[in-house]
Amino acid sequence: MFKSKVRFRRPTADEQIVLSGMTIKLLERPQDIRKCDQILVEHHYLKSAKLVGEQLRYAVVWKGQWLAVATWSAAALHLKARDRFIGWTQEQRRQRLALVVNNSRLYVAEDCHYPNLVSRFMKLMLGRLSPDWEKLWGHPVALAESFVDPEQYRGTAYKVSGWSQLGNTRGWKRSAVDFYEKHDQPKQVWVRELVKKACVKLRAGQLPTAWVGVLSKLRARCTAKAGEITSLMRRLDREIPEFRRKQGLAYPIAGMLALIAMAVFSGVTKGYDDLAEYAATLSQGQLRALKFHLDPHTKKVRCPKRSSFAYVLTQVDSGLLEQVLLLWQEQVLGPVQDRLVILDGKKIRHADVQSVSAVSGSGRWLGSTMVKEGSNEIPAAREQLVKLEVVEKIVLADAAHTQVETVKQILYEQGGDYLLTVKKNQKDLFETLQTLFTEQPFSPSTHGAHPRSEPGEKPGTTRDPSVGLPGGHPTKGGLSGSPDDRTAQTPGSAQR
Repeated sequence: MFKSKVRFRRPTADEQIVLSGMTIKLLERPQDIRKCDQILVEHHYLKSAKLVGEQLRYAVVWKGQWLAVATWSAAALHLKARDRFIGWTQEQRRQRLALVVNNSRLYVAEDCHYPNLVSRFMKLMLGRLSPDWEKLWGHPVALAESFVDPEQYRGTAYKVSGWSQLGNTRGWKRSAVDFYEKHDQPKQVWVRELVKKACVKLRAGQLPTAWVGVLSKLRARCTAKAGEITSLMRRLDREIPEFRRKQGLAYPIAGMLALIAMAVFSGVTKGYDDLAEYAATLSQGQLRALKFHLDPHTKKVRCPKRSSFAYVLTQVDSGLLEQVLLLWQEQVLGPVQDRLVILDGKKIRHADVQSVSAVSGSGRWLGSTMVKEGSNEIPAAREQLVKLEVVEKIVLADAAHTQVETVKQILYEQGGDYLLTVKKNQKDLFETLQTLFTEQPFSPSTHGAHPRSEPGEKPGTTRDPSVGLPGGHPTKGGLSGSPDDRTAQTPGSAQR
């Protein structure tokens, strides 16, 4: 990036020695990062080293001297020329923007403006930028962008390094979330693909496998329409009474609970801070639909913070809220048709609480139960099961719930079936099942047409299939997964 007054010249012999021997350094140590930022604040024409989002810094080094520095940071949220160049949709841009990186600062020391220094610096950086980015941030980058002030520079270094000029910006800058100021100083927009056919891959239906990691970093966002929000709020407003004092309430209880429900449905499960971050993604239209109040100073609808979520969630009647949400969910989606009931325990970070939730095989929420203080998931799961209809359904859970009492509840008390995990740390049970499957003829039921006798057994002896199972005994009443056994043990049924 050269000033327009500088004319091309060939490097001198001394300058060529520097150009041949210079190296670039990824700045990782705190003292190096501070030194880079200080250089930019003192000498770069923008007088700022503030970077947005994920970022990297590099320096050109020769014999311990820093000749130039550059910074890379998160791409611009909205950039019409770039987005048109890539050809992706708005949703693709939202999901994949982390694959684009911005060359936000580039500075060469006053006495180091050697010919070709910047282009060599750029070549060396671009050659290692994506691997360095992946090492630090967990994903590669595919496209680079930068802005050039035409009143200060010509963009020659970008041009000779294979960058393409797309046009100019419209002269706006973002000064806050969803708030832009016009500065009437349009910048040139330059871009460069870091991998072959990067734009084609960025707008494709599916990302390459190596790039999919960026999607896990994507922050949850509210996509609900105003009408959908209103539907949930009506039921909440009708069923959940306001338990706070009305003086100074900026966030009505129905709106707060609707927002929390939408956040959970979007996968926000890490606590109050996570809820506050999710709320910050809502548009003014969505906030108005929740009936949140205007800020008298900014004249914009306010967004709830962490403390508001913490107060509501610790004071609301959780049982009543769960009942209302399940009824609303059934109203929108219809009755549950899935035969699977999956139990899963979760510890909510930053909230110091733990719960056990039930979901269907398709992921539909069926209810949750808090784990009592000093207790664990096992009794909470049994409480949750009591609230569910599991007749002719299969209950799935991890090894922690492979318990005799849990099985009895599912099988005998509630008329369901189960499929539970057994691990090697459940030594006796694991060895018993291993024996049943490998050393003995094993069948889930006995059929009269195929009588079988073990060596040493008297002819006509019937074996109890519950022998060896957790809690199983050779006497009447042992556990078995056989439907025939359940029928035979039903109170009042005829005994054969």
